[in-house]
Amino acid sequence: MAANEFSEPHRVVYYEADDTGHLTLAMLINLFVLVSEDQNAALGLTTEFVQSHGVGWVVTQYHLQISALPKTGDQVQLKTRATSYNKYFAYREYWLLDEAGKQLAYGEGIWVTMSYATRKIATIPAEVMAPYQSTQSVRLPRLPRPDRLTETADLPTKPYTVRYFDIDGNGHVNNAHYFDWMLDVLPADFLRDHQPADVRIRFENEVTYGEPVTSSYEQATDSLTSQHLVQRDDVVAAKATIQWQART
Repeated sequence: MAANEFSEPHRVVYYEADDTGHLTLAMLINLFVLVSEDQNAALGLTTEFVQSHGVGWVVTQYHLQISALPKTGDQVQLKTRATSYNKYFAYREYWLLDEAGKQLAYGEGIWVTMSYATRKIATIPAEVMAPYQSTQSVRLPRLPRPDRLTETADLPTKPYTVRYFDIDGNGHVNNAHYFDWMLDVLPADFLRDHQPADVRIRFENEVTYGEPVTSSYEQATDSLTSQHLVQRDDVVAAKATIQWQART
């Protein structure tokens, strides 16, 4: 294993699954963040150490490719690699493998450090990146962006209010909750019969405790592609394009 890779086993438990018994998309993101946090801890890059530099890690974009989602009780392997970075952006990869080592899901993420003082992107501190032994590169991989959602007033929409338990250590909504908001507007029967195959999501603006948000989606009849938008008033918080496949 390369110096900047880290892996660990995991057993899928009931609260990580939906009513079909499969791992949810939000929990897949939580597991990817978990393995990266455990790598950070193994390298001595604790939350307190990162915050001592006046910054916190924030994800701006994910691209996920999923062939299958494990079920409750399955033993899986989580793996991550802090692959490369430049002055402002860091590129991280993730893998979800079954017990035999077969790839179930692959993820890519673009991360930045946010200044707690200004709530804006800050230069990544050298001390925060050095332990990863990542490749320093002027150009990082460009993740595919979500498609443009049709701007119309009659999209199916649900309102939500950001709860205290939606907030993470950076003071804004944990990014996994966006997936719950986005998928919750879809019909239950569709969710039971389908699973995500390709997910492109981009986080535009942070949302904080107590703020109202709306989740809207667009999906043509019989289409296996859905477009999603989470907004705070007229400000885009996050948008995504999800391609679906039938469950097997």
